[in-house]
Amino acid sequence: MKRWSTRGRGPGVVELCQRELGGFSPRAFAHRFGASEDLVMRFGIDRKLENHRGCVNTVSFNADGDILTSGSDDRKVILWDWASGNIKLSFYSGHSNNVFQARFMPYTDDQTMVTCAADGEVRQAQILQGGNVATTLLTKHGGRAHKLGVEPGCPHIFYSCGEDGLVHHIDLRTKTATKLFTCKLDDGAVVGLNAIAIDPRSPNVFAIAGLDKYARVYDMRKYKWNGSSDRSHPTDYFCPQHLIDDNYVGITGLAFSDQSELLASYSDEFIYLFSKDQGLGPNRDREFPKSSINADAGDGSTSTSPPSPLGEDQIGPRVYKGHCNSDTVKGVSFFGPNCEYVTSGSDCGRVFIWRKKDGKLLRAMEGDTSVVNCIEPHPYATVIATSGIDKDVKIWTPNAVEPVPPIKLEELKPHKRTNVLRFALPEDIIAQMLALQRMQTWSADNDDEDLADSVDLVDLVNSFNRESSSDGNGDTSDGPGECKVN
Repeated sequence: MKRWSTRGRGPGVVELCQRELGGFSPRAFAHRFGASEDLVMRFGIDRKLENHRGCVNTVSFNADGDILTSGSDDRKVILWDWASGNIKLSFYSGHSNNVFQARFMPYTDDQTMVTCAADGEVRQAQILQGGNVATTLLTKHGGRAHKLGVEPGCPHIFYSCGEDGLVHHIDLRTKTATKLFTCKLDDGAVVGLNAIAIDPRSPNVFAIAGLDKYARVYDMRKYKWNGSSDRSHPTDYFCPQHLIDDNYVGITGLAFSDQSELLASYSDEFIYLFSKDQGLGPNRDREFPKSSINADAGDGSTSTSPPSPLGEDQIGPRVYKGHCNSDTVKGVSFFGPNCEYVTSGSDCGRVFIWRKKDGKLLRAMEGDTSVVNCIEPHPYATVIATSGIDKDVKIWTPNAVEPVPPIKLEELKPHKRTNVLRFALPEDIIAQMLALQRMQTWSADNDDEDLADSVDLVDLVNSFNRESSSDGNGDTSDGPGECKVN
């Protein structure tokens, strides 16, 4: 048989020929080329999924990647056949306030979901035959509950965190929630939590973060369920060196890579990538040299960061710049089969994509008329779903005929901040006030000293009236309310 000649052809052509001749399995080929930078530079909006009546606060793919779930201020959860744009199922979550996250539990045949919301509730949604859905209250936080951490490969276990500082361990087999600990500062003040993430390589390890500068990492293997161990003590802390003395920053989003790197998105700051050896230790007492190495941001600028313990010539956490994270609680995520890219939304309404290894900004795509909050990569295809203040979900695919050149920061128009709290419908603000009133009543009846005080209803009304009357930016958008980082 004559050997196929590849002389004079590039490596991409050679590997494509090998794929056609059986040299690559379909899965291996997709894994190898799913992170192609050429594909990233061709990203464009493929379709918009429209049905929600409020801003979309969460998007998430199922394990097979054929279903996308979304949750919104309208308190609905929708399951989409995203490739066709059709709705497979739509149901009311049972929450009395904005849905902040909705996730499928693994290995449940996409029949079990868990949700959390601005009413502080954590609920289970069981999809029954005939399209009926039964929702069950599992636990309740004394403040808004932004994120859930689902244990990979386990259909029963997940975690929740809330603005009351509490972390719950929840087992669906018994439908019980165990209060692990309340995150507090050294002076006893409660740290409101925005984010929780589980290490996919070590499901016993999870990180939490919120309204202070530290990402805290915990290992459940070190704790005893009989209460003989202090669950509230982290095994490691992560923070850029120049922010250790800063009491005005917080973290809105966390993500673990497949290599156990920890990504943290800071409000009014940047995004940082920490390797496992760049932590401060369990007591935050690690000493750094006076002259730290600057981590190149990929745009010609630098940021002072703590060096690696491997030596003073090692750089600190990688920094990613260009976006704006001030107005809302934004997530952050990796993209690519080996987490080759970092992605985030921005207050300017753009979707940002950086190359992970050097922090170079590749894309800044227009993704929302106001703010992009959520970016969800497909589990294996070169597809991204995004959402924000707009009432739709946008599906991005590499559909451009020609790749665009990498973005230059100096070419980006500056972000025009808006401080207006917007509601799509009059019943939205009524629902917000009633939900907060119920939270107040529940907290007053609960004698758990760890619960933080609920937001006062009068303060919400006054804040709404004050911000509405001070709108001088000409914004006539009828978009729904957004979550402010205060």
